[in-house]
Amino acid sequence: MEDIIILWEEEIKPQVVSDDAILEGDKKKPESRDIMTRLNDVFASFQKIKVKEKIIFYRLMSTMLNAGMSLIKWVAVLEKQEKNPAFKKVLGEMVVSLKEWKNLSECMDKYPNSFDESEIGVIRAGEKTWKLNEVMTSLADQVEKMASVSWKMKSALIYPAMIMVVVVWVIMVMMIIVVPKLLEIFDDKSALPGSTKALIFISDMFVNYWYLIIFALFAGYISILLWKKTPAWKYNFDKYVLKIPIFGAITQKVVLSKFSRVFSGLMESWVSVVESLKIVSDAVWNEVYRQRILLLLEDVRQGMKMWESLEGDPLFPDIMVQMIQVWEQSAKLDSVIIKVADFYDEQVDNMAATINKLLEPFIIVFLAVVVWFIAIAIMQPIMNLADTVSQS
Repeated sequence: MEDIIILWEEEIKPQVVSDDAILEGDKKKPESRDIMTRLNDVFASFQKIKVKEKIIFYRLMSTMLNAGMSLIKWVAVLEKQEKNPAFKKVLGEMVVSLKEWKNLSECMDKYPNSFDESEIGVIRAGEKTWKLNEVMTSLADQVEKMASVSWKMKSALIYPAMIMVVVVWVIMVMMIIVVPKLLEIFDDKSALPGSTKALIFISDMFVNYWYLIIFALFAGYISILLWKKTPAWKYNFDKYVLKIPIFGAITQKVVLSKFSRVFSGLMESWVSVVESLKIVSDAVWNEVYRQRILLLLEDVRQGMKMWESLEGDPLFPDIMVQMIQVWEQSAKLDSVIIKVADFYDEQVDNMAATINKLLEPFIIVFLAVVVWFIAIAIMQPIMNLADTVSQS
């Protein structure tokens, strides 16, 4: 953070003379753009803004607003210094929208793939209360913490995934190259044991019908993507994910951590409970929790307390319900529920470390079974042939 501020003071600040001087640069752009510029725009449209870039954007914006720098001026400066073409394009369009007297939240609302609705809701609340600089700092902390939890989950799965990729690759090489060579020693395939025939069938599938395997995998992937867009399929899929041993518990803790952190950040930014629940329902990626939060929203609208609506629901543990009850009695949800988020973050860290310890033996056993099957399928007919020769 200090390096970024020093960079701004040494490189950016001397270039800033006035708002007009910065904004005048847009008028000097040529009317017709060359092919390379258009290609860069096309590639930029497929790129996403990284979480790290958004965190730096929020923190620097808070710093500059505290220093009295105007919003248009700061976004224009950041756009000139940005290296990521996707973010640079977004910032450039933001400058144009800000010139048209639009709010920052309205500018960000045009890019739902880059900015979450929870982030936009926090900024919109900061604009209404004239405390945009304060909410920017808390928003950066919130995004950074949620990104940290997501990264820990992904990093916990990277190692087992890499091992599985290597295992699958080794099996494919054995089935395509090694097994056919070993099976050439058997002339009469009809007299072979069942395990050997099964191995020959699998090997023939890899050698002669590899394109069908690739097509089946591709078709299955496309089908999953299409089914995920249907609400009923997504609800059922997320419901079964929550029932998977170990992974279901981790998924629940990640969702509850995100629910607590986003809800706390919205309440801290003076967003109403009803509006906060609406935003949180779209922020959690699990459809089961989304539907339950929408039901909670309707209960709150009818005058019911949150803890009364959530009490006894297996989706929300008793500790969270009790924390919410404490808040509704003390009116300090932003400070109370953030402790729940920290608690579940710690639980996710511990369970992520446990995943590697539990998956390693399963992967080793799976690989051992595959090697054992191939060895039995090849050695069994050889041993039978040796027994026949010895008897004769």
